This record gives sequence, C-alpha cells and structure tokens, in this order.
Amino acid sequence: MTEFVDVVIVGAGISGISAAWHLQDRSPDKSYLILERRENLGGTWDLFKYPGIRSDSDMYTLGFRFKPWSSEQAIVDGPSILNYLKEAAAENGIDKHMRFGHTVRTANWSDVDNQWELTVDRGGESVQINCGFLIACSGYYNYDQGYSPEFAGSQDFEGTIVHPQHWPEDLDHQGKKVVVIGSGATAVTLIPALIDSGAAHVTMLQRSPTYIAPQPDKDAFAARMNRMLPTNAAYTVTRWKAIARSTFYYQLARRFPNFFRKQLRTFAERRLPEGFDIDKHFNPSYKPWDQRLCVAPNGDLFRAIRKGKADVVTDTIERFTKTGIKLTSGQELDADIIVTATGLNMQLFGGAEIQRNGEAMPLTDMMAFKGMMLTGLPNMAFTVGYTNASWTLKADLVSEFVCRVLNYMDDNGFDRVEPQHPGDAVEERPIMDFSPGYVLRALDQLPKGGHVTPWRLKQNYLLDLQLIRRGKVDDEALLFTKHRAPVAASI
Repeated sequence: MTEFVDVVIVGAGISGISAAWHLQDRSPDKSYLILERRENLGGTWDLFKYPGIRSDSDMYTLGFRFKPWSSEQAIVDGPSILNYLKEAAAENGIDKHMRFGHTVRTANWSDVDNQWELTVDRGGESVQINCGFLIACSGYYNYDQGYSPEFAGSQDFEGTIVHPQHWPEDLDHQGKKVVVIGSGATAVTLIPALIDSGAAHVTMLQRSPTYIAPQPDKDAFAARMNRMLPTNAAYTVTRWKAIARSTFYYQLARRFPNFFRKQLRTFAERRLPEGFDIDKHFNPSYKPWDQRLCVAPNGDLFRAIRKGKADVVTDTIERFTKTGIKLTSGQELDADIIVTATGLNMQLFGGAEIQRNGEAMPLTDMMAFKGMMLTGLPNMAFTVGYTNASWTLKADLVSEFVCRVLNYMDDNGFDRVEPQHPGDAVEERPIMDFSPGYVLRALDQLPKGGHVTPWRLKQNYLLDLQLIRRGKVDDEALLFTKHRAPVAASI
C-alpha cells in the first residue's frame, strides 16, 4: 500500500530537524515524515567516531534559533552536539515523525499525478511513499565511503590503516606512532586528540599547507550575557555577535588577503617552537578562504608541536612500506597506524536517483535557484550549508523559505512550483565558489550556478537574509501552476 504525506524530509541531521521544526511552526497543517537511512538521528554527528570529533563552528550559530545554547563553551565535541540534536527533536515532538532504516533509492516526480514517488528500502523491503513536496536534507557527501586515494605499497604496511569516516571503536593507539595524511579540519582535530588520549607521537603529513587559526573554545561574552540577561535574550545577543564576528573576519580575509595571511602567520609564530619553518608548513599558496579555514581551539595543534608530541612534514608520498611511509624526498616516516584523513566524496541527495516521469534527470543539466531549488525539479528543495559559517544558518533560511512557498501556494491555489532555467541570459558558473579537493573532484557531477542573483550561491548570511528570508516568494524565476482539479465545496 502506498503512503502519502504532504512533505517528506530526507535526512534526520541538523537540516532535517530544522525543516521539521519550521514546518510545525509555520505550516502546521502539513503532514510530514523524516526518512533517515541510519538507525539514529544526527547525520554527521552520529556517523563520525574518531577521537576529538568536533565542529569548527561555534554552538551559538551551529545551534538552532529555537533552542538556546546556554553554555560559555563555544566549541564542543561531537557527542555534545549529537545530544543537543536529540534534545531538540524530542522537545518538539520531531522524533515522532522520524523513520530510521529508510533509504531512498529513487525519487521520481510524476507530472501526471503531480507528486513525488519515492522508492524506499526499508530493511531489504521496497516500499513506496509519495508526497507533494520533497526536502532533501541528506548533506553533500557519501556516508558510505570517504575519499581515499590509492597509495602504492599500502598492502605491504604491517600496521593499521584507517579512514576517519570509518574509525574502529576498538582501535588501540596507546603508545603508538601515528601518521595522519592530510591537513584539513579532520587532521587538525584528530592530532591533538590522539596525543591527549595516549598516542606516543603523531605526524601530520601534508602535500600542501592549510590555514589554521587559534580560537578560544570558551566565549567570555556569552558568559557575561548569560549572567546579565534571560536565557533567550542572552542567546540571541550572543548568536548575533558570533554571526557579526565570523562575517567580519571572512570579509577581511577576502578583501585584504595579504594582511589576513600575515596575521595568521604571526599567530602561528607565537605558538610554535623557535626556528620552526612556518613558511614551509603553515603558509598555503592560495588565498585565505579559497579553501576552508581550520580552527585550532586554544591553539591545541600548535601546542602539541611545541611540546614535541607532534610534528608536520610537507612532502609527497612515494609509497607505503612495511613500517611506514617513504616520501618523495627520500625521508621515511615510521608508523604503527596510518590515518588517511584525505577528505570526502561529494554526493547529493544521499545517492538517490532523481527522475521525472521515470526518466533519470542529470544534475549537471540543472541550475540552482538561490542555492536551494533546481530547474527541472518541481516541488523540491535541498540544503547545502555555508562553507565559511555554520551549516545551521543556511539550513534555517532554506526551511523558512520552503514554508513561505508552501503557504503561498495554499493561499493562491497553486500546487506546483518549478524554477525556470534562465538559458543564455545567465552565464553558467560552478555551483560553489570554493576550491577544496572534494569540490573540485565532483564539479562534473554537480548542478550549475550562475553569475547573477538568484542563481549565484552566496556565502554571506547577512545578504541571504535579504535574498531568502525577506525576498519575495513569487520570484520571476519561479513558475507557480495549478494542476489538480479543485475540490467541490460541500453543500
């Protein structure tokens, strides 16, 4: 038997919980389900189990507007974030709408029936769930497989090779020598945590440097506001302070990259051992925020290097050996454990095949409207968060806009909305103006962006407030239509 609900949300992480809360608050008449492939909510924060897992974003912006984060602890670990998400879902009855172990295999839009037809794997059983509107909140990376390039000789290594996305809970690193391949957020997080939990020594092996900024893990301003103001007011003020601060530093970095680079170098120099080769190991060739800026809470990575518990090697790999890694320079790194913190594989919509009338719809033929809807796909929205700020800020804006669209359609008798491709009037651009490896590897699989609003994906929350929260719903790029016969009024 086919089930129908007004809205299906795919994914029970931050985006899915945000979408559900906004639906309940702004479109309470809409029935909805959250389909989650895993056996628990939380998304990223349920998946990753490596030591020290945390967010670079402060909890005042990673947290929801509707659930205050009242602690002065701004940067927190993954289990704390997961617990926060569970509380948010339970307190608002959202968890009652979640169905775990439900993997969406295909999502087909039917023009005839004017609805989405979802083929869902439920523990090996195939079921169909239909809906009037689909919200994809499954993130942007492949949960099953992280990016791990082939390394020559990896079969010869007699120790343990592990990818952070699949960290074994029983992995013993006590007293071990560990080499972490990579210098992104995962490596920067993992290295101090491994040392604090007993690793003998950890080497960060990087092909090229990453910008790393020390940042206090506690917020003194938040502590003062919590003493002076009621909880909700304190949270609002602290949240806006955090938004203003991150926006200011991002704009400073983009407008004055050399100045910003110099400041980061000075921060590192003050915290690293005398004579440390900063220009080789912490001076990237690209401009700040061409790739994501990593945060080191309280400068923990620099402190580990200064104490001699960690070091950084900038080189390329020739091959793995029985006892470690041989580098192109001829240097050899001994290791008991090698961690391939080499990144993610991008994947939209949780890997589901997107169809229209039974025909596959190539994402590369589509263009993204306001970074949340795609041409060629009616009654659908998706969430991809900011690269330079917290994911939740964008998730909340997408959720608000979807509710505004649903309410507008109900008020005006429409039952279909579809972004219209602007054609040659808009120059195609990559959907993300961002150049880390995981994005560059996937550009040929992603939808396109454009060079002008509303087709250009902005990375500025304050501008998006105007474009998304306060912008008109009946945008000229959106086609609203009526397809279902009106229900006869009862006499």
